[in-house]
Amino acid sequence: MIDVSQHISAVARRVGARTLPAGQVRVVTVTRTFDAPLDDVWDACTNPVRIPRWFLPVTGELRPGGRYQLEGNAGGVVERCDPPDGTAAGFVATWEYGGDVSGIEVRLSPGPRGGTVLTVDHVGHVDDAFWTEFGPGAVGVGWELALLGLAGHFGADGVPTPDRSAAWSASAEARAFMARSSEEWGAAHVASGADPVAAHAAAARTAAAYTAAPDETMDAGVDHLVEGDIRGARVSDEID
Repeated sequence: MIDVSQHISAVARRVGARTLPAGQVRVVTVTRTFDAPLDDVWDACTNPVRIPRWFLPVTGELRPGGRYQLEGNAGGVVERCDPPDGTAAGFVATWEYGGDVSGIEVRLSPGPRGGTVLTVDHVGHVDDAFWTEFGPGAVGVGWELALLGLAGHFGADGVPTPDRSAAWSASAEARAFMARSSEEWGAAHVASGADPVAAHAAAARTAAAYTAAPDETMDAGVDHLVEGDIRGARVSDEID
């Protein structure tokens, strides 16, 4: 069993935008602090032996210019890699799934009260209809689930290991987590300036998609959503 409220409260969420040469893109940001030194969190996020212990099996070359592939999920190209220098670390990569290409930026820094602060920016052009339908929670919830796994890797009580995650995702506990996460992304959307009624309606649809029973029919858009994908045009050469 996990403490759903504790894990939801451990995450900071932000919804924003950025102007790139190709135009304006949406940015979904998730931040969480882990009770581990920066070097250890960096290794957990970049070592192909450790990544499957909290996320998904990965193949490819995890180096600048190398291509990676997460099993059953996204792949892409590592654009930049900045190993720990004592005060910070991070990497930038494309996030390619279902024919769409967006980008991720991962930053690590020492926490003000110890541990390591990890921030993920998911950056991309998003189809307006898809954004209206589901909002930022379409990817935000997926990243929270990934970071929940990382918290378990660093000793958080009750977090299922990847081999148990499929069974756990059908549990009442998992549905409560995903529903609460969706609600919080709706609130973050409102904080960014979105219409409250529309933002909360999109959050409710996101929650329904993530918590749907496995045998319920989902359209292609929701299939993208539950894989943690964000629809977007290519931004890999233009991420700051």
